[in-house]
Amino acid sequence: MTDTPASDLDPVLSHVRGAASPPLREDTIGEALADAARRWPDREALVAAHQGVRLTFAELDDLAGALAAGLLALGLEPGDRIGVWSPNKAEWALTQFAAARAGLILVTINPAYRLSEVEYTINKVAVKALVCAERLKTSDYVGMIEALAPELAASASGALNAARLPTLKAVIKIGGEARPGWLDFDAVARLARSSDVARLAVIGATLSASDPINIQFTSGTTGLPKGATLSHRNILNNGYFVGRAIGLREGDRLCIPVPLYHCFGMVMGNLACLTHGATMVYPSDAFDPVAVMETVQAEGCTGLYGVPTMFIAVLGHPDFASYDLSTLRTGCMAGSPCPVEVMKQVIGRMHMADVTIAYGMTETSPVSFQTGEGDPLERRVSTVGRVQPHLECKVVGLDGRTLPRGEAGELCTRGYSVMLGYWDDPERTAEAVDAGGWMHTGDLATIDAEGYGNIVGRLKDMVIRGGENVYPREVEEFLYRHPKIEDVTVVGVPDTRFGEELCAWIRLKPGETADAEEIAAFCRGEIAHYKIPRYIRFVEAFPMTVTGKVQKYMIRNQMIEELDLAVQRTA
Repeated sequence: MTDTPASDLDPVLSHVRGAASPPLREDTIGEALADAARRWPDREALVAAHQGVRLTFAELDDLAGALAAGLLALGLEPGDRIGVWSPNKAEWALTQFAAARAGLILVTINPAYRLSEVEYTINKVAVKALVCAERLKTSDYVGMIEALAPELAASASGALNAARLPTLKAVIKIGGEARPGWLDFDAVARLARSSDVARLAVIGATLSASDPINIQFTSGTTGLPKGATLSHRNILNNGYFVGRAIGLREGDRLCIPVPLYHCFGMVMGNLACLTHGATMVYPSDAFDPVAVMETVQAEGCTGLYGVPTMFIAVLGHPDFASYDLSTLRTGCMAGSPCPVEVMKQVIGRMHMADVTIAYGMTETSPVSFQTGEGDPLERRVSTVGRVQPHLECKVVGLDGRTLPRGEAGELCTRGYSVMLGYWDDPERTAEAVDAGGWMHTGDLATIDAEGYGNIVGRLKDMVIRGGENVYPREVEEFLYRHPKIEDVTVVGVPDTRFGEELCAWIRLKPGETADAEEIAAFCRGEIAHYKIPRYIRFVEAFPMTVTGKVQKYMIRNQMIEELDLAVQRTA
């Protein structure tokens, strides 16, 4: 689809503004679901292939409403926080839409989180109810919650009183055997009385598109994750415009193997489909290349999402040629830079002629730049496209002035997509969003003469490992807890499979000894697997500047040389 051409393009300065039409949506997510149910009642809205679940838009609306009424019966009120800690399942989407219907704020929790991370998340935003899966691979979600809240076994359902999780009152389990204190997911809707159903309708009429509806945690440079708070207006519009950019239309079937807890899955996936009459298709709990190929073939998927490592895994699978992926037409690759050869193969071998590249961040709902269907291949692999409708972007220097086209500086974004703020953190919010409403992304970018953006680096030492954003400071803060560690610094080093891997340089306290396995074991079960450094070195000192700052680029270059990583040295 083609939007009205972008306006206000300064031919000299790196300041661009997206198209002014079509207009922004001002409905809530609950209203958008009701509208979809009226427009396409019998069209499939959701297919969870691994669960054998198929729901039409009418069924999705009905089930989300019933679940929302059940959550009210549990004592939840509009504005309360409800967490979801689960891999991709139909119940995840039902929770997303039920929360929106009831005016609850959905807190999306990374399925890779471990004890300290989920404890912090629940307490930081005062989660009152938690929906979680039983387990996934090595993640025992039920076991972790029971470890944090041993009082659960003696609690009545919905009446938890846990010392370490004081705000959490109800825990809801997806599947598995009954356990003391837990509510079964399917039983929640049955709690609703006629008064709860009536109250839900009243609540729906009071909700506004500007209300907060989602909190997504992003790793912070201060060492603790920050809760980016997003509104209906933020994410519903971003899903809609991302869908337009990939040419999503009624009857399309979008394969969504990216995690739902990310904006990529729940906004660019679920909400794009909701607003365009397309089907959300989940191939598996977590990414699996065979499940993706099987599902695309069986469901006739016309679109596919993924980070580059996912597409690489599909293309490189030994059985790739045995699957028929000819129904594919479009999709999106985001999360980290896309290699040119990978993009060519996605277009040629996977039939995705209209595949796009997108750039964004959680704090901007997420997408601010995206390539279009008609952009030439060279543009789709060398840039992140042009600014999305109703958004402004500019590149600024250290003095805050807008730079000339082509010069690298910090990318800033302004418009409907900018978050409401970091939950209960006005100081960090003020650091990120200035008085003029500009979100300072921390990314180094250029904007060329035609308005195409390119991300050339990062101001904040963020590492992108397989599409997951990791801030070294967060990992450093955790490692400081180890009783033997005196000092630690963490950097990213190149990796052929994941794009980047973490490397930790550690100074031990005098007289202490340790090995890499001890440090890794200290991390397991406490922080997500992708945050555990792959390379651990014990050193006597760090390279420092005269002002006492660690010279991380020197550490990175030394590790590149030591590990014989064939990449350009940084300076």
